Amino acid sequence: MPHTSPEGDVASAEVKPTVVQRTVKDLVRAAVSGWLGTALEFMDFQLYSLAAALVFGEVFFANDSPGIAVVASMATYGVGYIARPLGAWYFGRLGDKIGRTHVLFVTIALMGIATTLIGALPTYQQVGFLAPLLLVVLRLVQGFGAGAEISGAGVMLAEYAPAKKRGLIASLVALGTNCGTLGASALWALLIGVLDDQQLLAWGWRIPFLGSFVIMLFAIWIRLRLKESPVFEERDDVVDGKALTKEETKARAEAEGDERMIEALHQPQKKAIAVAFLLRFGQAGNSGILQTYMASFVTVTLAMQKSVATEMVMISSLVAFITVPVIGWLGDKVGRKRMYTIMTSITLVLIIPTMMGIASGHPNKLLISYVILHNVSVMALAAMENLTLPEIFGARNRYSLTAVTREVAAIFATGLGPIIAAALVAAMSGSWIPVAIMVGFFTLCALGASIYMPEVAGRDLTDPRSAL
Repeated sequence: MPHTSPEGDVASAEVKPTVVQRTVKDLVRAAVSGWLGTALEFMDFQLYSLAAALVFGEVFFANDSPGIAVVASMATYGVGYIARPLGAWYFGRLGDKIGRTHVLFVTIALMGIATTLIGALPTYQQVGFLAPLLLVVLRLVQGFGAGAEISGAGVMLAEYAPAKKRGLIASLVALGTNCGTLGASALWALLIGVLDDQQLLAWGWRIPFLGSFVIMLFAIWIRLRLKESPVFEERDDVVDGKALTKEETKARAEAEGDERMIEALHQPQKKAIAVAFLLRFGQAGNSGILQTYMASFVTVTLAMQKSVATEMVMISSLVAFITVPVIGWLGDKVGRKRMYTIMTSITLVLIIPTMMGIASGHPNKLLISYVILHNVSVMALAAMENLTLPEIFGARNRYSLTAVTREVAAIFATGLGPIIAAALVAAMSGSWIPVAIMVGFFTLCALGASIYMPEVAGRDLTDPRSAL
């Protein structure tokens, strides 16, 4: 049974004011912390995506044909997603047990160190097969840390923010993804503009990875000063900053007559997990196709200059600085459910005309089509996802369920999506139709979940029960 307001009635949703108070300064610090961590994660995401499309085929897979090298680079990218669910499970459970801040400190450090070390790797020409092997190891370390990073940032901001402004404030996490994507794209555009191909392959590709170390240090400094989530401290099953075991929680709830906790302990999570999975699956799948594979499609299949791929991602990321907060704000006004349904429906209408524009190879048509499709099908959903998933789950297991659901969905969507797209396009002699079909499939998954889900905007996040 949903523990929310009637569908669409956001204003009347039951909101329990938090007892633990946080200042505006604390909220700002939490927002900056989440933004930085997510920016670093997606800077890595885009750094590797563009590197895989532009140089890694020659740097780490030099003996393969150009087409096979792209597939191999995308496969290595996908390897990182194998470790993400493990990291989500391990750090998510830890975050529900001892608090959000301790875990977020470790995840940012693991991610940042692994990203930096990629920039110091030897190439295939220097050490042969050892080069791609070391790349795989670092991708696994990155994935283990990243598996709980964006989920933790989303949970932290959702639990910090005022109930009626959660969508707008938590959209900062999505802006972090945008800043990371934009920063990486801008760096690659600069390198391509000032270096020739020989310099780029010899040493230029290392600069963005090594430079991410600075962002990691700043993020760690912020997180050392971050106070714990007020919702975590207020939970009925938390004593002295640590969660009780299930048995201890049950005994205490029965002794105190805590009906919410008793119901939560017996509540099946299948429906909540299924809805959250499909919402994430749809957004992550579109992200993998448009932010990872599309650079390869433009440079390899359409045989356009490498600068076209970096410019289209960079410009679209700039546009998303408007898209993300607007969608987050609208999610507060009309509800997450309605906004998900609207944006996924618009995406389905736009897929064919925008993909035809991209495949035309005309620079202006390609740019406009990509910006529209990317913002509607990826960034608009990301603006709501980082908040909606934490709102779906109850307080007791929010971090772990959010993180594991996100990352398991990502394995099948973002991890495998670009590989499948590359293989299908190659098999169909460069046709854009497989790409359009995949974007349509991912979008339908998110649309179906949005129709089934209850409205979750304004939920009492101290409630240990999930929304359905």
